[in-house]
Amino acid sequence: MAALFEIDRPKAATPEWQVRGGLLPYPDAVAFMEARADAIAQGGAGEMVWLVEHPPIYTAGTSAKDSDLIDARFPVFKTGRGGQFTYHGPGQRVGYVMLDLKRRKADVRGYVRDLEEWLIRALARFDVKGERREGRVGIWVARGSREDKIAAIGVRVRKWVTFHGIALNVAPDLSHFTGIVPCGVRGHGVTSLADLGIAVSMVEIDAALKAAFEEVFVQVA
Repeated sequence: MAALFEIDRPKAATPEWQVRGGLLPYPDAVAFMEARADAIAQGGAGEMVWLVEHPPIYTAGTSAKDSDLIDARFPVFKTGRGGQFTYHGPGQRVGYVMLDLKRRKADVRGYVRDLEEWLIRALARFDVKGERREGRVGIWVARGSREDKIAAIGVRVRKWVTFHGIALNVAPDLSHFTGIVPCGVRGHGVTSLADLGIAVSMVEIDAALKAAFEEVFVQVA
């Protein structure tokens, strides 16, 4: 298993943690994040982690290429997050993370690395070895002669407040990814915990995500 590095950036208290049931329309999620991030920046709200699921959609980040949209079988939304095309849908846990980096450390690269570490530690709780890859954002799983992506990362930072976040494939319909070139990466596949033979509930996933998040981002008293 990849070594878990020591987190040496300033941490803070546990953010508000919410799990939203049902399938959340993507525009509603963006509107909420925009408002919450502005409130955090103005000191009118605290940090927050928001776990959701969406109906089947494709989202296009700021670096998305038209040629990577192969089959627009689902609604396509342009979004202000970094990255390229990604898929969201039922069976995928999306984590929207709204943190104030001024209170932690004004280091966007370090923040993205912490998101990667969060996912690696959460996956380790199910005996899955999630790994980074140089030049490829997200978390990957080696499968013999090939490697597949199990989690995506796309962030936006405004006034040093983060929003958007991570997407972990628990048990989505993987055929839905064939409508795009996920994150602009060709020559590699996409996987999920279910595809790896691991049956796990969203409740279990959420518990693992929360425990791993606290290890990486929360100050231990």
